[in-house]
Amino acid sequence: MSLRKSLSLAGAGFAMMGAIVATAPSAQAATSKNGVCETGEFCLYFNSNHTGSMVDLGSGVKDYGSGSTCVKFITAGSGRGQCVKNHAASVWNREAAAVTVFYKSGWAGSIDAIGSGSKVNLKSTLKNENAGHVVGNAANSRMTTGLYKTSGGRITAYFDGYLNTSGRHEGTDMARGIGSPVYAMLGGTITRVTQGARGGSGLSQIAVYNAGQNKTLVYLHTDPLDGLRVGQSIAKGARIATEDWRGVSSSGAAHTHVEMRAGRQTSAAKSVGDPVLSNPNPTSFWMSNGFNVCCD
Repeated sequence: MSLRKSLSLAGAGFAMMGAIVATAPSAQAATSKNGVCETGEFCLYFNSNHTGSMVDLGSGVKDYGSGSTCVKFITAGSGRGQCVKNHAASVWNREAAAVTVFYKSGWAGSIDAIGSGSKVNLKSTLKNENAGHVVGNAANSRMTTGLYKTSGGRITAYFDGYLNTSGRHEGTDMARGIGSPVYAMLGGTITRVTQGARGGSGLSQIAVYNAGQNKTLVYLHTDPLDGLRVGQSIAKGARIATEDWRGVSSSGAAHTHVEMRAGRQTSAAKSVGDPVLSNPNPTSFWMSNGFNVCCD
């Protein structure tokens, strides 16, 4: 997606600027794009280890853009004036909540979730390959906490996040381990329960339709609880399954695929080998339901 760049040594002039950036901000409200990484901002750096040119942003950006209207690095140092898109290597999250950086524009693709206060290099799949970020709500829960009701879960693939598999990934894959309890992330009426079997050809599915939002959540690869039936009403947070590898080729790749679909549905959309996205981007949906796209 972009030309790779090597780290460059900063000159004496940049060292002075770096000292300014690192200085604690005043009590005044943060000012976006003023070249100072202040409390309440998310700052992106051209080079690793928070060197090179930087830009400070006060809100999420769906697409850093290209051409003359793109978001640009603004402080002194290597990369000054270049577009941020596909060029950021490190970040400092001074927002009050987690910030998620996305590989693709529109808050999609592979992700890297940055905890509040974290000052880190982006992980390898996002380093110099980044198109936007979303700022979480400090009151929201992590998606994995919503699914498992405990810590230890991680997002392994986000919406449209395939990097090495053909097709367009239609949901969010989360993993905690075989045997982990799985809970409903949205209440509603069950429209499908398929038990499946372990292995690549034994896909299990649980579909839950929420009439108020006119959305269906579909859970794949789990072991559904005994007694779960079509037509049954369940509440948000009710246990529905156990994490397993039903429809997954190996136990080591066990995960729970959670997919948001518009309308009343009874199955997941095809992902592997299918180049067309059937589902809308779910980022805003998850946030409006109390979940941040966070964290690995």
